[in-house]
Amino acid sequence: MSREVQVTFDCADPATLSAFWAEVLGYRVQPPPEPFETWDAALEAWGVPPEARNSRSAVVDLDGDGPRLFFQQVPEGKTAKNRVHLDVRVAPDLRGDERMSTLETEAERLVTLGATRRERFEPGDIELGFVVMTDPEGNEFCLD
Repeated sequence: MSREVQVTFDCADPATLSAFWAEVLGYRVQPPPEPFETWDAALEAWGVPPEARNSRSAVVDLDGDGPRLFFQQVPEGKTAKNRVHLDVRVAPDLRGDERMSTLETEAERLVTLGATRRERFEPGDIELGFVVMTDPEGNEFCLD
């Protein structure tokens, strides 16, 4: 039996975080169900009050291959290091200077979207090198 995987983020601002991750991964914010043209129209029709309309959001892979990312609003903020994180694989087949240059270029792009650069790990005996970053709400992820 096959299973689908959804990755869920607890967050303060689902709309902002879903827009960030859609840009990072080349995903799109999940469109509203038919017959609605916008999420506001759907939520209005379902009687969701305006103050609750940013309580969740999701992004999906344009090709339908990658996992859905779901963002749910929670009252508490992030307090510790993630025990699970995403590796955004922008240079999986590259090595050495070419790999690190590719990672640096992507890190710069993501900083303009609201990410924070944390640390760079250089290539070594068994490590290819990677960059640790955080999203706009402080969730760690790696550029690999």
